[in-house]
Amino acid sequence: MTTRSFWGWGYEDQAFTDGQIRQLQSVIQMQFGALETSLRPVPDLARLELPEPRLTPPAALAKLFSADRRDRASHTYGKAFRDIVRGLDGNFRCAPDLIARPGTEQELVDVLDFAHNAGTAVIPYGGGSSVVGGTEPRYRGDWPATITVDMERFNRIREVDTRSRAALMEGGLYGPALEEGLRPRGLTLRHYPQSFEFSTLGGWIATRSGGHFATLYTHIDDLVEAIEVVTPRGHLASRRLPGSGAGPSPDRLFLGSEGTLGFITAAWMRLQDRPVFRATRSLLFDSFLTGAEAVRQLAQSGLHPSNCRLIDAREAMMNGIGSGQKHLLLVGFESADHPVEASMARALEIAQGAGGQLQREKRRSSDGDSAGEWRNQFIRAPYMRDALVRLGMVAETFETAITWDRFAAFHGEVMERVKQVTREICGQALVTCRFSHAYPDGPAPYYTVIAPGHPDGQCQQWDQIKAAAMEVLIDLGGTITHHHAVGRDHRPGYDRQRPELFAEVLRAAKKTLDPDGLLNPDVLI
Repeated sequence: MTTRSFWGWGYEDQAFTDGQIRQLQSVIQMQFGALETSLRPVPDLARLELPEPRLTPPAALAKLFSADRRDRASHTYGKAFRDIVRGLDGNFRCAPDLIARPGTEQELVDVLDFAHNAGTAVIPYGGGSSVVGGTEPRYRGDWPATITVDMERFNRIREVDTRSRAALMEGGLYGPALEEGLRPRGLTLRHYPQSFEFSTLGGWIATRSGGHFATLYTHIDDLVEAIEVVTPRGHLASRRLPGSGAGPSPDRLFLGSEGTLGFITAAWMRLQDRPVFRATRSLLFDSFLTGAEAVRQLAQSGLHPSNCRLIDAREAMMNGIGSGQKHLLLVGFESADHPVEASMARALEIAQGAGGQLQREKRRSSDGDSAGEWRNQFIRAPYMRDALVRLGMVAETFETAITWDRFAAFHGEVMERVKQVTREICGQALVTCRFSHAYPDGPAPYYTVIAPGHPDGQCQQWDQIKAAAMEVLIDLGGTITHHHAVGRDHRPGYDRQRPELFAEVLRAAKKTLDPDGLLNPDVLI
């Protein structure tokens, strides 16, 4: 049986081995020269110093709660860089006092009533894959204790409407279980974020998740048909409709609410037939901006490729799918209804017309066809990040979105300013970029920063780089986050991005639905 890591990403037996980390170390040294790196050991659960729980649940609810050592450690942090560093240090001083696992709406209400009477903070928890401090007990205010409410028992597919292609599914359903439940009916939600294996439907909705597919229905927003929520004030359910013009939509209020307004217990989700026709090709570009122009034309063509991912040369090389000389564009199509060769042929015509060089379908060199290799690296990337942390490196990613007319200047400025500040902080810097999504009106650039870390200052270095990155994104008119959510880490940027009058509206909604302010304090507002 596989075991989830209590300090790092994913499953313990899937983490990089010491041998694989040494291979990664040689790749790092190719970029930065001979660095003095040492491999930090993984933490020992038995040696962790956890604070004693500060409250005890009533006997009638005791079966819903856990104060187990692994349970509390596993629910302390998300999966951001600074979370991994603190986990490696064995620093779990802010562990939640209790973990609750209600399985019905009444049990959830009972947990909230207990929290209200005890005056404790409550953190809604899906899969714990937040990379922005969205599930960590880190907040201002005088909270005597924290209860983390894990929604994993809300894990059923309640109803499937095959005629309308929709299903009513509970919020604690993890990605793999959700898809396996739909598979016998030939249906799919077709939403695959990088955290798919370790995240839940309710978490996707609460954080406005972005899926792997690069165009068309990529955000979870597009797939929500109706929603059910339990708040401290009571139950709320929106009407199931294919569309409506009846005022502001209640669904939209909870999309992106990040556990501050209520618990997403279930949702009707729009489904699709499982695809049977697929095609993938890749092209090389001498210039990243030329590749971006090809993506713009593809995004505006109406072809709606499932994959339209531009990867700069250095990032491709770091992932073992390029020589570092050419920028890589992956293009893919899929359909449940018709062959996709005609769409692919037109897409390749567009990309080649913009300057792309078509790769051979079979890999024959370091610049060979790389779509499959990229998919594997995409899934393994969080494990590689943990390995970099163990080597003492600083590794940060941040994503944004900007309109096409501003992209070239925006990208150049982001790359230059982030490189400059990272060099000032760490001495050296590797900054790379890829497009995670492409819209007719602009791309979603995803930046990666890797730099040598100080043995006693990785978190401080990361904090400085993170603050600088947020500053440049807001200064240049981009969004503070495209699909990683706000949490606690992006709050300073979000406070600047949103209109202040809207912030007042959000505070009013919070006050109405959560009068005590106990749900996920300091997230969003």
